[in-house]
Amino acid sequence: AHTTCVVWATGPGPLFQLKRLDMTLTDHGFQRTQLLKNLASVVQMASDVWSLTVTEDNNQVPGGDTTYWCKVVRLDERLSRKHHIVKFEPVITQGNEPLVHHMELFHCEGPADKEFPLYRGPCDSEDRPEDIKVCKKVLAAWAMGATPFYFPQEAGLPVGGEGYNLYAMLEVHYNNPELREDWIDSSGLRVYVSPTLRQHDAGVIELGLEYIDKMAIPPGQPHFPLSGYCISECTGVSIPPEGITVFGSQLHTHLTGIRVMTRHIRDGRELPELNRDNHYSTHFQEIRLLKRAVKVLPGDALITTCLYNTTGRPNITLGGFAITDEMCVNYIYYYPKTSLEVCKSAISDQSLQTYFRQVHEWERQPTSPHMGISDNYRAIDWNPVRASVLHELYLQSPIYMQCNQSSGERYPGDWTSVPVTPVLYPLPPSPRICD
Repeated sequence: AHTTCVVWATGPGPLFQLKRLDMTLTDHGFQRTQLLKNLASVVQMASDVWSLTVTEDNNQVPGGDTTYWCKVVRLDERLSRKHHIVKFEPVITQGNEPLVHHMELFHCEGPADKEFPLYRGPCDSEDRPEDIKVCKKVLAAWAMGATPFYFPQEAGLPVGGEGYNLYAMLEVHYNNPELREDWIDSSGLRVYVSPTLRQHDAGVIELGLEYIDKMAIPPGQPHFPLSGYCISECTGVSIPPEGITVFGSQLHTHLTGIRVMTRHIRDGRELPELNRDNHYSTHFQEIRLLKRAVKVLPGDALITTCLYNTTGRPNITLGGFAITDEMCVNYIYYYPKTSLEVCKSAISDQSLQTYFRQVHEWERQPTSPHMGISDNYRAIDWNPVRASVLHELYLQSPIYMQCNQSSGERYPGDWTSVPVTPVLYPLPPSPRICD
């Protein structure tokens, strides 16, 4: 069920051996795919399904290497009646496939009569209105390489209805390493909705690491792991007693991610993994319909681990939004919908500041309490021993939790310095079947 890279070629036969085959003389190509795909991933849609498309409008993309561009829109008035999203797909401007890294469509939470400014511009601009900070509930998401996503027959993502605010925000991540200033883009997302409601309202939860610089990967590492936790205390206050059923998963890192997995823990015992890709590629980030739906109960923990290869990088790689920064995320699709939107973590502030102080006092590294986190990380002269110590620090330190509702508010509790959920009985390695 992992990503497979297929190299193909056609030409006059017969072909007796592959040795010394010159593929430049043939019609050839390269394709990433999931060979053992869930064949039930395409679902027949009802006749009353209609689509709405939200795209940029001939946007002049800035010349920086990373741009997050936001556009607020008012949705179709037909959504004053509740619908279910049953499918979504990308709309990419022809020729801009290398530019558009990922896109998300967010609902703006608020009273039905509240009007949001129709902002269009950089998501991090000082001119961005404060009001649209509530536009953060995911309606649809796409990343490079993904194909159209169909919800299973029994569930759809709820949109519209009485008291529903009709404003949404499209966010597009542009990756422009050549710093070109001549990109014009009208990419976006097309969402298919049905007034015929399915059995369950679906939802999306973000698992993994916060998008901040507290977690980092030293240079020269062939497979450095980082883990983000959705601890049992968070699921205990947010998931209903009957649990939720996870049916889809989208793994996400940036350029140095090579493997991603999400482990499932219940009462200290590890259950079968929720999802794993041992050959992950940032260029192939499709949402995958799981072959086996996973039941998550209150008190369960989900641990998302990403492995990174930084052997070609001269200095530390920090967590963040830029394509040269890193992320570790699993967007899980589930039903029935709850208010839990984000369940992610990072090392606690106190543990990190203690580490910077100790590496200064014991190893004479030029870190300082007067410097920011990023500057402290960059000040360290990284070697294999220091990289190993940092790895152990991440494993043993308490964490800061984001246990957030779709409104952006945290669930009640102290999430500032909490222990990770212990794994007392790990899952044994799967036997290799290669007779």
